[in-house]
Amino acid sequence: MATPVAIVAKRLIPLFDRVLIQRAEAITKTRGGIVIPEKAQAKVLRGTVVAVGPGARNEKGEHVPLSVKVGDQVLLPEYGGAKVELEENSEFHLFRESDILAKIES
Repeated sequence: MATPVAIVAKRLIPLFDRVLIQRAEAITKTRGGIVIPEKAQAKVLRGTVVAVGPGARNEKGEHVPLSVKVGDQVLLPEYGGAKVELEENSEFHLFRESDILAKIES
């Protein structure tokens, strides 16, 4: 059976230079087992690229390919992007490629 992320990636195809990202989960518990309250949790600025658009068009009308691809780990700005909820308990964000701060190499 396909994972929920794979299903969402097939159902939602970003346009132009948009990138669909699933943010990483916030750390809710320390290594010692102490639960961190929601207000004290740091905002997660990392995510995984789930789907990408074909790219923006240049003056000649040709698509300019994106520099990120599905599966890349990226660094996101603290604010921005459009929240998209397609399935229960699954939240995704749409960003323009130019809004993504960096690609994280493994």
